[in-house]
Parts: sequence; C-alpha cells; structure tokens
Amino acid sequence: ETSHRAVVLCGPGNNGGDGFVVARLLKDWGWEVAVYLYGDAEKLPPDAKANYERWCAMGEVGIYDKETSQHGRLSARADVLIDALFGTGLTRAVTQPAELYWDVYDRWGKNLVELSSIKPKIVAVDIPSGVCSDSGVVLVSPSNKEAEINVQANLTVTFHSRKMGHALGEGAWCAGKTVVKSIGLEALHSSREAGKCLSAEIVHDATPGMLAKAGALHKFSHGHAFILSGSAGRTGAARLAARGALRVGAGLVTLGVPGEAMAEVAAQITGEMMREVVSAAALGELLGDARITALCLGPGLGLRQARELVPVALEAGRATVLDADALTAYSDDPQSLFDMLHGRCVLTPHGGEFARLFPDIAEKLAAPAVKGPAYSKVDATREAAKRAGCVVLYKGADTVIAEPSGRCSINSAHYDRAAPWLATAGSGDVLAGIITGLLARGFQPMQAAETGAWLHVEAARAFGPGLIAEDLPEMLPKVFRDLGL
Repeated sequence: ETSHRAVVLCGPGNNGGDGFVVARLLKDWGWEVAVYLYGDAEKLPPDAKANYERWCAMGEVGIYDKETSQHGRLSARADVLIDALFGTGLTRAVTQPAELYWDVYDRWGKNLVELSSIKPKIVAVDIPSGVCSDSGVVLVSPSNKEAEINVQANLTVTFHSRKMGHALGEGAWCAGKTVVKSIGLEALHSSREAGKCLSAEIVHDATPGMLAKAGALHKFSHGHAFILSGSAGRTGAARLAARGALRVGAGLVTLGVPGEAMAEVAAQITGEMMREVVSAAALGELLGDARITALCLGPGLGLRQARELVPVALEAGRATVLDADALTAYSDDPQSLFDMLHGRCVLTPHGGEFARLFPDIAEKLAAPAVKGPAYSKVDATREAAKRAGCVVLYKGADTVIAEPSGRCSINSAHYDRAAPWLATAGSGDVLAGIITGLLARGFQPMQAAETGAWLHVEAARAFGPGLIAEDLPEMLPKVFRDLGL
C-alpha cells in the first residue's frame, strides 16, 4: 500500500481520455489509483478510447453504480480527486454525473473552508465540470437545479490558453489556481478565439514605456485632469479620484468645487489645485481652457449636480470618465445619457450601476443558463459599449472592459492575483481618478481603462490586508518601480 491515493473520475469525451492519461502517470509514480467512468466505453472518441484501453492494461475501470460503487469510500482516504468528467466543450447542464460527483465530494465537505489538510484536493482537467468555458457560468438543469455540479477545485490544468470561463463569474471561483500547459498550438489562433477574447489577463507589454516620463518635458506635457467635487461633506470621493490622477502621472490635477465646500477641500489637499464651480455656466467657462485634457464626473457629485454638469462636460468633447452619481443620475432615462456620449468617454459602472443603465442586458446576464455557450459578462459589456458608443468598464473581481468595436479585455483578480481588500469604500473613486489621469496624459480610452484597472489591482496587492482607499494612490510609486520605471 502506498502513501498516495487518487480517485479519477472520467467523462464520456476527450476530457475523460485525459483522465485516463493522468491515472496512468500516477500509477507509474507508485500511486494507488481508482478510476471511474461515467459513460459507455464503446462510445468514447478515438483518442479517449485509446487511452482508456492503455489504462485497462494497468488497472480496473469502475462503472458508476450508486448502490454498489466503492469510489465514495475510497475518496474519503484519497489525497487527490481528479475531475475529468466534462471540459471545455460542455453545452448543457451536468445532471446525471452529479450523483457520481457528489457521492465522492459530499463525504468530505462541499465548501473548501470546511476542508482540513487530510482531505482530498481537487484537480480539474481543463475546467471544473459543469462550468461553461465561454462564460464562467455554471450551467443549470431546468428540471433539477439541486443536481448541478458546482465545485471549487484547488488546481485547474488547462491547455494552450486560459479560457474566459477561468476568469469570469463562478468559473473563476471554481477553477482555483489555473495552470496553462502547451500542446503545440501557439501559432494557431482561430477567429473564434479572437472574437471571444480568450485571454483572461491583460498583458501590458508596452506599459512601462507608456507610463514613463521623459526628462525634458514640463507639467503640461503630461496633461491637466479636472475632477468635479460634490458639496460640503461629500468631497472625499472626488479628492480620492484626484489623488489617483496625480499619482498616476497627470501633470496637473484640479478639483472643481462648489463655493460652500471650498474651505473643506482646501484643508485636505496639497498637490492638487482647486477652482470654484458654482454652476453649469461656470464649468463651461472653465472648460474654455484648452490645457484641460481630461474630466472626471461622478464620485460624490450628487444626482442633481450630475444632471446639471454632465451635459456641459460632454459638450466640451474632452476625454471624460463618468462614474458613480454621473451614471445613477440617468437611471430613469439612460438613453438621454447615451445620446450625449462621445468616443472619448469611459463609463465605470459596478453591478448596480450597470443594471440601472442597461437593465435588459443585466437581466440577460443574471438569467440562469441551461446550455452553453452561456451569455457572459464579456457579452454584456460588449453590448453595453456598443449601445453607449464608448468604452465601458464593468467593475468586479472579473473586471471587463469593452469598446464599441467589440474589442474586449478581462482584468482578472483571482487566486494568486486576488485583491479582496479592494472591497472598501472609495476604491472605485480612486480607479476613476487613475483612468482620468491616464486619459489626461494622452492614453486612448481603451488603453486608459485597461491600464488603470491593472494598476488598481497591483496597487492593492502591493499594500495587502488592511487596505483603505487612501492607500491605493500611495502604492502606485512602488508598482511603477516594480515595472522598472
């Protein structure tokens, strides 16, 4: 008897074939391996059947039977459970095999929080069974929703590239640590891959060069960000945004402040400047200064002020970030906002704001999916960007950024890049400010949104536990040093 035991659950397709390969390798390494097949061995695809037969020359294959199967008992003393039931080609809910899976899984707890170090670890082949690889949605059975598989793996091993389902929604939670292994397809990129943006992480090869500053330039060479503040007692959000814009490298940052809040803001800022904005007319006059290169409206602005000031800001045609109150102010008539937007705008809604601006799209995204490929957050953000006519950054641990052309990126903050400390008041205001600062510096809207989202997560990770929003801008210098700037 060895000290290492594994239970391998193989499905009826090529994912199951991979399971037989894993079983064989573990056996060669001296592991005690129990293999179970869900499906008919005679109907396996050719490659999977070949690997099934190779395994059969080494060991037995158990055919699942709820009354007589021993794999549940074996799993209770196993070190590893290999999920090779269903992979990336899943198009329907996993129902029948759920009995097989839960019979193993329920014996030692469905929730990883409950697991102890002596209980098995789950390794998924390609993607945890039941997850749609295009969307990260767990497909549901319309007749028996309790029978679904929805398991968090400790490790997922996928091939060629990460899929959207590894980075979006429940799929990101289920996949755990995801490792990509080459199968020699690097030179092949199908049109479907290009269209669905299967890259789950943004790789900013050009970021260091784009963020660097040339020594011979002056402050106006790096743009002037103008950020509108709310009334007295509501200025903190705008000040957070302004600090983010300043730290990301905008040459100048000015806060536009109502008269009654001037003293409050003046007592709290140092590097930022301040101008009084008492009305839409006053804002229009200030925007006559062509040196102002980017605007930010929304954080702490107030709904009434947003309805008054947003049209003036958009009329100026400058690069503009609309966040928070600037979005909520138009929840009763989103189309009136869309009619004013232009291609140099970036909208940065969280889930609630997205649902208020795009209620029909949000409803589609929230609907249970019974077949794949399911409607995903990528699909929703693309549709929203096309409708709005500008870049939309849909916030979350799986932040999705899309422009009207359909180009799309996912900024995944999961597992070893997780930043749960960003769930704190004001962090979104800092993100809006970072994007505004990048726009002020001359970044294109999509570049600014992608780079800003990436820097936002990296700043949070650089600080770690105990983060509050005020810490985020102050961590940007460390992120820049790590980039080699």
